[in-house]
Amino acid sequence: MNVPRNVLWFEVLLYLSLTLDALSVAFQDRTPTGEMSEQMIMVATLISGGMILLLMYFVRLAARRRKNWPRWALAAALVLSAVSLGQVILERGLELDSGIEIVSCILTTAGLYFSFTGDAQGWFNS
Repeated sequence: MNVPRNVLWFEVLLYLSLTLDALSVAFQDRTPTGEMSEQMIMVATLISGGMILLLMYFVRLAARRRKNWPRWALAAALVLSAVSLGQVILERGLELDSGIEIVSCILTTAGLYFSFTGDAQGWFNS
């Protein structure tokens, strides 16, 4: 199976973005505070890891199984992530982890752009 060049770029860029997200979760501050207990931090970390795995599965479905709906789910996740990132930046300002998330959003945007343009247009099934 010959994967079109734009689909390959989509796959590579989204996997890079998800790798950055995983690194961001791995290096988060997990110090319990009055607002966040140790159990809440553990649950939030597990949910983040589960979401990253689910999004990786969506990338695989789109790029290798030629499914169209995961691309739209990834686009929706990008919109939600950008809105969340904007709120975090407004609340706490620009920090290292928000900088990493900005790069991740840029990579995802570029990857999704490739999935909707060029030789990728005929690749995905309904």
